[in-house]
Amino acid sequence: MGDNTRSFPELADPLGEALYQLRLDGSLYAQSELTAPWGMDMPVLPGKMMFHILTHGEYWIQTGNEDPVLIREGSLVLLPRGRGHRLMSEPGTPVRNFFDLPVQRLSERYEKLAYGGGGPATSLTCCVMSFDLVAGQQLVDQLPELIHIDSWECGADKWLQHSLSLLALEARAHRPGGQTIMANLADILVIQAIRAWLDRLPDTQTGWLAALKDPFVGRSLSAIHQAPQKPWTVESLAREAGLSRAGFSARFTELVGEPVFRYLTRWRMLVARNRLMQERISLGELAEQLGYQSEAAFSRAFKRTLGVSPGAVRKSVGPAPA
Repeated sequence: MGDNTRSFPELADPLGEALYQLRLDGSLYAQSELTAPWGMDMPVLPGKMMFHILTHGEYWIQTGNEDPVLIREGSLVLLPRGRGHRLMSEPGTPVRNFFDLPVQRLSERYEKLAYGGGGPATSLTCCVMSFDLVAGQQLVDQLPELIHIDSWECGADKWLQHSLSLLALEARAHRPGGQTIMANLADILVIQAIRAWLDRLPDTQTGWLAALKDPFVGRSLSAIHQAPQKPWTVESLAREAGLSRAGFSARFTELVGEPVFRYLTRWRMLVARNRLMQERISLGELAEQLGYQSEAAFSRAFKRTLGVSPGAVRKSVGPAPA
């Protein structure tokens, strides 16, 4: 057996490490063929992400009492926190609850919807995705309620059109392995949408996502994410960032919103939680691998940070080996 102290693959950027923590899982895909007039009400889905991919036609989306927004063909709309919203052929069109509409269930996770009054057609792929609430809270809390990526505004970068075209092809074809391809494409589209939104953040923006972009603090975050078990100190992380100890400490706290050691402890606990859920590892072994001198010290830090004991997490997935 090789070294089993890492929980993450070798990723090149801190945002990639953070997105890996989300552990996205496509819960439901619906291929909708809609003809005007039509309107759908998407209810609030706590702990879920929702996105809509428009492959033909156009529609309007409205969240709360905000003005409706026109969505054009070849666009993606992501709602990271599962906020309720309405999709309509025209503003003010009466809506029906999406989950009350008659659908053709093609598999456990994939269904087809044909709905509307027979007018101009719209083709829409909708996806509801689960994610790890504990690990994803910091990331998702800093995202806006709605992210709209218009493929025609992406310039020379044609990633969205290509991804959308492939997903639409798999949705129509129902070929062997299609659901696996769609699930992986959905993950990619969510990551690309978040990255595209992040690229538009002003340089003056603060917060954890802005810190991931920072050329100095971002390097230290990447070091923590890739090797949380190392005996990091403020000095060693400052060297990773290429800053003085005082300058690094102040910059980290300003951008991330908490001191570096509090962040390091929380990230270690998220790593530990994932490993407890995914591996048959004892608490003592896990504590040692994450740099704790005793199982008791590790357990105290775990409960103080995540609000639940590591033993409780262990029990939820079965006993560890002796």
